[in-house]
Amino acid sequence: MTKNTIKIFVPCDAAALSVGANDIANEIKKIARKIGEHIQIIRNGSRGMLWLEPLVEVETKAGRIAYGPVQAGDIQSLFDADFLSGKPHELCLGLTEKIPYFAKQERLTFSRCGLIDPVSMADYALHGGLSGLRKALATTPENIIDIVTKSGLRGRGGAGFPTGIKWKTALEAVADQKYICANADEGDSGTFADRMLMEGDPFVLLEGMVIAGLATGATIGYIYIRSEYPHAINTMRRAVEFWRKSDLLGANILGSGKAFDIHVRRGAGAYICGEETSMLESLEGKRGQIKVKPPIPAIEGLFGKPTIINNVLSLASVPIILDKGAGFYQNYGQGRARGTQPFQLGGDIKHGGMVEKAFGVTLRELVEDFGGGTLSGKPIRSVQAGGPLGAYIPHSDFDVEMDYEKLAETGAMLGHGGIVVFNENVDMARQARFAMKFCEIESCGKCTPCRIGSVRGKETLDKIIAGEDVTANLELLEDICELMTEGSLCAMGGLTPMPVRSAIKHFGEDFKG
Repeated sequence: MTKNTIKIFVPCDAAALSVGANDIANEIKKIARKIGEHIQIIRNGSRGMLWLEPLVEVETKAGRIAYGPVQAGDIQSLFDADFLSGKPHELCLGLTEKIPYFAKQERLTFSRCGLIDPVSMADYALHGGLSGLRKALATTPENIIDIVTKSGLRGRGGAGFPTGIKWKTALEAVADQKYICANADEGDSGTFADRMLMEGDPFVLLEGMVIAGLATGATIGYIYIRSEYPHAINTMRRAVEFWRKSDLLGANILGSGKAFDIHVRRGAGAYICGEETSMLESLEGKRGQIKVKPPIPAIEGLFGKPTIINNVLSLASVPIILDKGAGFYQNYGQGRARGTQPFQLGGDIKHGGMVEKAFGVTLRELVEDFGGGTLSGKPIRSVQAGGPLGAYIPHSDFDVEMDYEKLAETGAMLGHGGIVVFNENVDMARQARFAMKFCEIESCGKCTPCRIGSVRGKETLDKIIAGEDVTANLELLEDICELMTEGSLCAMGGLTPMPVRSAIKHFGEDFKG
């Protein structure tokens, strides 16, 4: 009698690879071959519990049993304990879906991530893939846009602009060519959700882009991925080629007579290319530098043609909206923030990783309940939410609800959902200096308030830290912040004062020299 083949899941996500996932997969194969066990290793994406990586899962009749974090030296003992049958071991975490960190989430955009082989169409379709695209092919562009608009989907890259309104603008623009651009230049500190999705469920991004093309009349798409993401770039290229061969891209999508194709482009390492007009300049082969608006890209974008630019997570949210309906998606969240947001926990945190929750979850729930507090065991002093241009939020304000408007009321922003935790040892004056230094390095140099203001801001903070005429220099620093906020052409210079001002407001004792 032939033994049943046992499925073992070992992540191919960059986070897992960085801590030895390939070695673990090879060791499992080696020992299984030696003892005559029939196994199939599936390289899945990450479940997002990064402190448990590499997380190895075994498929059993009861479900997938998780073991982690696993090192190559643990594999023999796992076999000795009969982990192929899901038996106990000191690294055994039980059923993956029952791990509290995972079980308390609301996975919509990331529903397949970590569950499937990222480039298996059979897996993708089995878990709901292509349902949204098939419904989009069977309806009109106007109806697609109406569904997306009613769902309340807003840009997940940070700006929070209503996706449906943007698409409607491009649909109504008259042009012989239109484009869809996925902005995967994920440069904010503490963010990795775009990467995780592209490496763990790349087809959902492609599906969202094709639907966006059908909605707006665009026939060509570009995915602009930061150069620091080689695994994501390779996975997306494989996914695109697979879709072309499967008639999901090209001149006749699934026999519908409708056309759309996608190209993957590698970024050149500039933070400013996360800004949409700089990204378009880079795609055109020019220096990544912002362009004055208007005209907005939806009217005049890539190569002067109407162009929709959406974040990876915005586009990846579209298939489930088309499949399940606007009402289904809108039932998650609160106020004007509908649906879910993938929050990314980093810094000094015990359980770092990705948490997808409906808008309205509090910062305290994310950092303390999901994150488990600091890894160091030291008290939390602050978190920075929304990337390097986001505000510092003191521990006393951790009950703030995480949505666009609630955070704005406190002088903070959601951004791309990154949350970086700092313990009691952080020097907030030096963090404020870092914000100005960061802007100095990453500014495209086009406008004076950003290019010069950041340098003068850094110099002024150096004087404050050194104790030089602190009161006068704090006044000067505020003048610089106001000039940068009001005079900069884009958010690079316009938002740099946010972390500086929040640090002074909440941690003024660090600015006394």
